[in-house]
Amino acid sequence: MADSLMTTYKRLPVTFERGEGPWLWDTQGRRYLDAVAGIAVCGLGHAHPVIREALCDQAGSLLHTSNIYGIANQEKLGDRLCALASMDRVFFANSGAEANEAAIKIARLYGNKKGIKNPAVIVMEQSFHGRTLATLSATGNRKVRAGFEPLVQGFVRVPYNDIEAVAEIAQHGNSVVALLVEPVQGEGGINIPDADYLNRIREICDQHQWLMMLDEIQTGVGRTGRLFSHQHNGILPDVMTLAKGLGNGMPIGACLARGTAAEVFAPGNHGSTFGGNPLACRVALTVLDLLESQQLAARAARLGQRMHAGFQSKLAGRQGVVSIRVSGLMIGIELDRPCAELVTRALDQGMLINVTADKVVRLLPPLIISDAECDHIIDNVCALIDGFL
Repeated sequence: MADSLMTTYKRLPVTFERGEGPWLWDTQGRRYLDAVAGIAVCGLGHAHPVIREALCDQAGSLLHTSNIYGIANQEKLGDRLCALASMDRVFFANSGAEANEAAIKIARLYGNKKGIKNPAVIVMEQSFHGRTLATLSATGNRKVRAGFEPLVQGFVRVPYNDIEAVAEIAQHGNSVVALLVEPVQGEGGINIPDADYLNRIREICDQHQWLMMLDEIQTGVGRTGRLFSHQHNGILPDVMTLAKGLGNGMPIGACLARGTAAEVFAPGNHGSTFGGNPLACRVALTVLDLLESQQLAARAARLGQRMHAGFQSKLAGRQGVVSIRVSGLMIGIELDRPCAELVTRALDQGMLINVTADKVVRLLPPLIISDAECDHIIDNVCALIDGFL
C-alpha cells in the first residue's frame, strides 16, 4: 500500500480492478464473491449496465452547478423519496455521517425553538452513526470514540432494545427532544430488536413530543426486505437518514423529515457544496427505478429466508455458534470467541466477508445475487466456521 495514504484503514492484502454483478476480480485476475457489497453499498452489484449508462449520460451533460441554483435531478429525487417514504422534505448530503449530522442539527434546532436551552438526544449503546465529531459522540462504541475527547455533549445513552430504559428517561429527561436509533444495528453486530420495539418508541416520542429519528443508512433501500426497514412495523419516523445503497457506490446521503421536523431548517441553517449534485441524484434515481422494476426488496426478503434456513440447518446447535440473526440480507452469525481471522481465511477462499463486534460474521450480499450464489455463500461460510471452531 502507498506510504502517501494516512493509516486510517487496516487494509486486506488485495486490490480489485473490476467487478460484475456480485463478483470482483483482483489485479492478479483472481475472482471473489462479494458477500458484503462494499458494506451494504452495492446492492445492485458491481458495474451494473443501467447504472453505468446513467453515469456516462449524466457526466456528458452536467456534473455540478451548486445548490444556489435549482437542480432538476435533485428535485426529482426529492419528490420520489418523499413519496416512497411518506415524508415531506429532504436534505441531500454526500454520506451517511453527513445525513446524521443534519438529523442531529434538526433535533438541536427543534429543541431550541421550543425554548429548551440544552436539548438532548437519546442514542443507543452498540450503535454506529458515523465518524464526524457529532455522529461519533452519538455512536455507542467506546473504541471508536476513544482519544477524540472532548466529545459533543447532548447525548443520553441507553441499552438497545430496552424500552423500559427509554420510558424511564421519559419520566425525568426534561431536556430530551429526540431519539436516534437504527432499526437493526449493523456495525453493532446485526442486532435485531423485539418486534414491537420501534412501535413502542413511536408511542413514547408521541407522548413527549420528541422527534423519532431513524438511521436507515445500512437498513434502508431494500436491504431488510422492505424499501425502508421501519415499514415492517407500519410506523413513520419524524426524521430518517439514508446513504449506502442509495447510490450503489456513488456517494450520496439523504436526511428526510416530515411534519414539524421538516419545517425546522431555514436558509443558512445547513448546506453542502456537493450534496445532491446532478450526477449523484441521477444515479440514485436509477437505483430506485431498478429496485422497483426488479422488485429487489421482496427478493431480499426471500433470499434472507433462504440463507437463514441454510445457516440454521448447518450451524444451529453447533458448539461455538451463539446465534444466527437475519433481517432480509443483513445476516449476523455470532460466535463465542473473537473471529476476525475468518475475514482473511475467506479471502483466501475467494470470498469477501466481514467481522464486526469482534465475534459476529456479518454478511451483506448484493440484492441481485442468484439462488445458487446464496447457496455458495452458505456452504463456504459454514465450512469456514466449522474449520475455525
